[in-house]
Amino acid sequence: MTESDLDRLEEMFVDPDAIGVFNWGGFTDGTVWRKRFEENRLLSEDRSVLMVELDGTALGFVSWNKIRTGQFSHVFEFGISLWPAHRGKGHGSAAQLQLARYLFAHSTVHRIQAGTELDNIAEQRALEKAGFTREAVLREYSFRDGAWRDEVLYRMLRPELPMP
Repeated sequence: MTESDLDRLEEMFVDPDAIGVFNWGGFTDGTVWRKRFEENRLLSEDRSVLMVELDGTALGFVSWNKIRTGQFSHVFEFGISLWPAHRGKGHGSAAQLQLARYLFAHSTVHRIQAGTELDNIAEQRALEKAGFTREAVLREYSFRDGAWRDEVLYRMLRPELPMP
């Protein structure tokens, strides 16, 4: 993530079409990204963001956060959002697999997980293509657009990481 990426990131979060229907959470304060960038370049022990690029072109971003599961254990939960022009071309699966490899290589985490709405079939296919396993359906897990939505939870354990 570079400072010049912040403009694109902010644009994504103020445009429901850019962020996508499943990631749209309403209008937010765009300055939060700049504040976090100044603090830690959007990389911290608990919450991080990286741009997804291909041949120097920004396609979108991935983010992950740490969820404590015990006194000495945690998992990483991640998300992805690509700009509309880059969706449906396999970039999401590739980015998610790269992120999984990165997180397993640079941490002691044993489990990585991602959730997506039950109706987000494209993201479910992308996660499965990246090697994630569908684990559970969480009923009425999130509230979006005036209704409670079911979420599908996917996971990858360290021994399940596909080899290059």
